Amino acid sequence: MSILIPAYNAERWVADTIKSALAQTWPRKEIVIVDDGSEDRTLAVARKFAARDVSVATQENQGAAAARNKAFSLAQGDYIQWLDADDLLARDKVSRQLEILNSCQSKRTLCSGSWGAFYYRTRSARFRPSPLWADLSPVEWLLRKMGQNCHMQTATWLVSRELTEAAGPWDTRLLGDDDGEYFCRVLKASDRVKFVPEAKVYYRHVGSNRLSYVGRSDKKMDAQFVSMQLHIQYLRSLEDSERSRAACVRYLQKYMLDFCPERPDIVKQMEQLASGLGGRLEAPRASWKYYWIQKIFGWGTAKRALFLLPDMKSALIRRLDKVMYAIERPDCGSSDSSRNL
Repeated sequence: MSILIPAYNAERWVADTIKSALAQTWPRKEIVIVDDGSEDRTLAVARKFAARDVSVATQENQGAAAARNKAFSLAQGDYIQWLDADDLLARDKVSRQLEILNSCQSKRTLCSGSWGAFYYRTRSARFRPSPLWADLSPVEWLLRKMGQNCHMQTATWLVSRELTEAAGPWDTRLLGDDDGEYFCRVLKASDRVKFVPEAKVYYRHVGSNRLSYVGRSDKKMDAQFVSMQLHIQYLRSLEDSERSRAACVRYLQKYMLDFCPERPDIVKQMEQLASGLGGRLEAPRASWKYYWIQKIFGWGTAKRALFLLPDMKSALIRRLDKVMYAIERPDCGSSDSSRNL
């Protein structure tokens, strides 16, 4: 079993992530870390862990997808565990999933697990079930993801090598949502999804500099729209029905918020896509909390408030959690959240 960790400017967290990989109770494992041209001490920190079962490689900065492809090219395991450089695995995460997978007849069975978000203290992680937390067929999984605005965190999956090879490499064009697009292809190649609730992942909230944050970057918006079109293509290739087309329209509607009003060109293409699916998109509207801002100052200002205020709240909670972490662990010069798992 291979645990693959792409890392970029992650010196603050990568040690904890590697420790959580080393702590896996499944005995036969290798860990492959690929530093994607970090500008901080990520590579130096990772190299401290280099050993017979821990390999560390580096490359010029090419993005997370390229780093993941590099890691897989170096991996030898029959099963693949993807792990971002700031997230953590519960000690028995892999063991619990492999117990299920080893009882299956097919290497095309895909395993997922539960995940909870945290800042510094893993014991405060919130595990909030979603419609994806269930045994599902690939088409039902995508219908729920796209139609009900759900997602599954990257590290929750455990994927056989056969499925990984069938899905193909990560798409290096995608600056965000590369994991969403990639696991659509894994799902397409799978025969079913087995959900293992006891297999836990801890997803670290790091703020608006996270890879998935689109913001106002034209390049990220272009890449996001490419991923969205591929999502629709993948679902329709599995089932082109009235319910799948309706799920695609709801998916497009949800993402209108990211592109309006900054990218009218993408909005127009989204409207055309929805029309071809038999639906119609509505202009995004602020919730009642921000509606008065929209009425007085317009949608653009309301949208900025819609993103800014939750970010401010999140930053405050993160600072408070950091203080509590320091009080509880005064001997820690840096985060060592993996001790709590």
